[in-house]
Amino acid sequence: MEIYATTSAGIGGKIKQTATDFIVEEILVDGSKAEVNSTNSTNRTVLGSTLSKSQYLLCVLVKRNWDTFIAIQNIAKALGIRATQIQFAGIKDAKAVTAQHITVEQTSFEDLADFRVKDMEIAPVGYVKNKLSPYYLKGNGFNVTIRDLRKSEKIIRERIATIIDEINGLGGIPNFFGHQRFGTIRPITHLVGKAIVNGDLAKAAWLFLAKPSCHEHPSSEQARLELQKTRDFEKALQTFPRQLRYERFMLRSLSKNPTDFSSAFRRIPIRLRRIFVQSYQSYLFNRFLSGRMKHRFSLTRAEIGDYVVSIERSGLTIPAIHKTVTPTNQTEINNSIQDGKVRIALPLLGLKQPPSQGIQGEIEREIMLEEAISMENFQVSALPEMSSKGELRSIVTPVKDLQVSEIFDDSISTSRRAAKITFTLNRGSYATVVLRELMKTRNPLEAGF
Repeated sequence: MEIYATTSAGIGGKIKQTATDFIVEEILVDGSKAEVNSTNSTNRTVLGSTLSKSQYLLCVLVKRNWDTFIAIQNIAKALGIRATQIQFAGIKDAKAVTAQHITVEQTSFEDLADFRVKDMEIAPVGYVKNKLSPYYLKGNGFNVTIRDLRKSEKIIRERIATIIDEINGLGGIPNFFGHQRFGTIRPITHLVGKAIVNGDLAKAAWLFLAKPSCHEHPSSEQARLELQKTRDFEKALQTFPRQLRYERFMLRSLSKNPTDFSSAFRRIPIRLRRIFVQSYQSYLFNRFLSGRMKHRFSLTRAEIGDYVVSIERSGLTIPAIHKTVTPTNQTEINNSIQDGKVRIALPLLGLKQPPSQGIQGEIEREIMLEEAISMENFQVSALPEMSSKGELRSIVTPVKDLQVSEIFDDSISTSRRAAKITFTLNRGSYATVVLRELMKTRNPLEAGF
């Protein structure tokens, strides 16, 4: 993210100072909402009949300060089942209070009666015929507290109102991938992905295991530095902190087979494993979109060579239904953009997803040249399951019901103010991208991003 879409001054501040400062509530395609107060969740017949026991038990999971993947591992352990028997629609923020749907295979209401895991609750809803997947996810509602605001309430409200007007005028915000896609404390996920698509699994493993960050816990930083020095996987297994669970999975494998990096990566759950390559695709997308914005090309007026994707009734895009803008259809497509039927899209580069054409394509190819990357790189021969065909992603995402619900004295930073902001986003879009436009912070890490 190299540029802002809005030009107005931001309000500054910090997010995620406490878990309850960032509340996420999932919405499924039929309108069912998982609420933090799970007893009030509005769940209807989402995936099939809820009247009789079927293979999957639909539940609402409320968690506080839990990584989604680690939470699923702990739920499975508590229930005495495999983690693969638990499915979810979307990954949620770790440093937050989140409510989401999960399905659990071969589990009953009674099995959950004695469920006890710290800072987690599971409320069963009913039995359904189909397991959850991202297909069923509509979006998320956010309730965010921005703290440490130094301006008066009047200025805070004025600046937010001006930015909201700008966002509404743009039809939404740039659909960047947020900081957490790449790792906020240790932003290396896309670097690991780049090494993987370049066929260098050894480099990918060393980046994941041994590249430290001064912002992580000192024990984790020291363990990585020690591994860099000793190159001893077996010793590292003894010194890596328990919270570095996925690193320890890989180290256990590498301590037995120090050169078998493909087997080591396969110790990580497949959905998390694929995030490495997806993060690199996301990095390229962000660069493509930043390039477009720096060249002052419109986000809502298509140029010749642009892709556009269709929008379904729910407001979600359909990447599989797309067109390329030509001189003969440009006017028609731009009319369709104004009517809310299509949106401009950029490639998530992959085996079957080429760059754009026209001037936008020139921007993308220049970046690909800098990165020394091509479509063919996304065929990962050593780890075929991590290969990616690619797809299209819209460059603007709508922000619904964006408003300030309250401004009050900050209980953490004395003599400062705090603002509660609420809004809803479609799936795949990041709340931190909205907050970035509102806050315009100079130091994202210090601000809690």
